[in-house]
Amino acid sequence: MDQRIINLFDEYTHKPLSRDEFLKRLAKLTGSVAAALSVLPLLEVNYAQAATVPHQDDRLLIERVTYPGEDSMKGYLVRPKAPGKYGAVIVIHENRGLNPHIEDVTRRVALAGYLAMAPDALSAFGGTPTDETEMRAKFGQLDAKKTLTNFAKAVDYLKTRPDSNGKTGCMGFCWGGAMANQLAVNVPDLKAAVAFYGRQPDVADVPKIKAAVQLHYGGLDERVNAGIPAYEAALKQAKVPYELYVYEGAQHAFHNDTAPTRYNETAAKLAWARTLKLFGEKLKT
Repeated sequence: MDQRIINLFDEYTHKPLSRDEFLKRLAKLTGSVAAALSVLPLLEVNYAQAATVPHQDDRLLIERVTYPGEDSMKGYLVRPKAPGKYGAVIVIHENRGLNPHIEDVTRRVALAGYLAMAPDALSAFGGTPTDETEMRAKFGQLDAKKTLTNFAKAVDYLKTRPDSNGKTGCMGFCWGGAMANQLAVNVPDLKAAVAFYGRQPDVADVPKIKAAVQLHYGGLDERVNAGIPAYEAALKQAKVPYELYVYEGAQHAFHNDTAPTRYNETAAKLAWARTLKLFGEKLKT
């Protein structure tokens, strides 16, 4: 697919670009409205493909929880059915809220042997709406400071659970990748932070990081990748343990297997294996 089309969709999903304006520009790139509408399903996510792990899996225990933050926070929590104490992983969604894909990712993490929880950033509004226009509007109303506190409080909550071993890490995608970087800066108790194509923190804050950091980027993601050099230099300067991977030929959101045009199976599987290796070293031992 024409990279200009993918870049336009990336702009639509990350900036205040109306759907009408997006479709108008898409039609210009594709040559007609009909062509634009035919391309659209290849760009947008398809949650019908989200459940790689069944919603009801006999190996897992799944519950909806609430925990205290600046708001009363909702979370989707999954752990292995076998009783025990597990390392905890906070799964942080994209700027599309807590959706079926992120719930599936949370189940995948739990199957790997973790107490996994995906908080809903839009809890203050009653949770993530199914209507995309409403969801985009609610994201625009989030208070950045309160939202950071809400996710930081997830670390505190997980430590109180009897099924936690007291060690917590996080992983995030896109908007959630940026939040994973922010948690690394602001939560000294965090053991590991994995950011998939997430915006980098202020370099002045990097020396605050106590967690091991792992960063995954798509080689074609020019918007996010522009911040890599300064972040890496700051990590080296502060002697923060980190791993940084750029997957050549991969797009932004390459891990999202419900986004057919951007999903890159090879990159996604390799990044996933690297993520679980880090969690195994930092959260299980």
